[in-house]
Amino acid sequence: MGIQVSVWSALAPGSSAPRLSRPQSCVLCLALLPFFLCTCIYFHLWIPESSPSPFAAALKCGPVLSLALLVLCYNGGQSLWGVAGGLVLSAGGDACLVWPERFLHGMACFGAAHLLYCAAFLSQRYSSPSSSIVPLLCSIALWATGGTVYYHILPFVQQNPDAGVLVPAVAVYTLLIVTMATLAVRTRRPLTGAGSLVFMVSDLSLALQVFQVIEPSTGIRVVVMATYYLAQLLIAVGDVSAGAEQEDGLGKRKRV
Repeated sequence: MGIQVSVWSALAPGSSAPRLSRPQSCVLCLALLPFFLCTCIYFHLWIPESSPSPFAAALKCGPVLSLALLVLCYNGGQSLWGVAGGLVLSAGGDACLVWPERFLHGMACFGAAHLLYCAAFLSQRYSSPSSSIVPLLCSIALWATGGTVYYHILPFVQQNPDAGVLVPAVAVYTLLIVTMATLAVRTRRPLTGAGSLVFMVSDLSLALQVFQVIEPSTGIRVVVMATYYLAQLLIAVGDVSAGAEQEDGLGKRKRV
């Protein structure tokens, strides 16, 4: 319910986020129903991590794949090289992480997803030139946070049997997600920026559990998945809004 309120309020006519018209907002809210349904089913069934299976993987991927389909429907096949493609790769990462032994494969999928998100945020649809110092300060804070987190979990990663591969892999992944978040904040789009920050919170929570910085628990898993789905939702809706805004701008120029 909290996820629905945050997105619907962002799409409301009085919101400070990039606006969709009232009919567009209503249609988008209806189009998001499969995502909310898949998310509710996932949390309702809540398959234990100790029982990996293709069904558990499909259940976990459902919400993100529904968002990928939504972005594709709104922004077309070109979005496969942007947010839609990132969502598809994220779903692949979700499937891999169902089996602990495929953790590195999952990390690779999410790393590739962040590259596609970066490509999208650098595109003309997201361009938002500004002389404000706020994005710069946010970027500095993000890189400081990323470096601090990596430094903190590094001793725990080094204790892993696969430390030889994991240490550089985690370093590269940290660079990718912080870069993605930095570019998202620089777009100055509230949904996109918020989605990237929540994504970092989700990944931080997951890293603390996977590398046993804290004891694994159901509560941490709920935090990881809830923030993860919220992050992907915000990024997807932000991309739809950016596409609609660009189309409105093109339409106005043609009329002139």
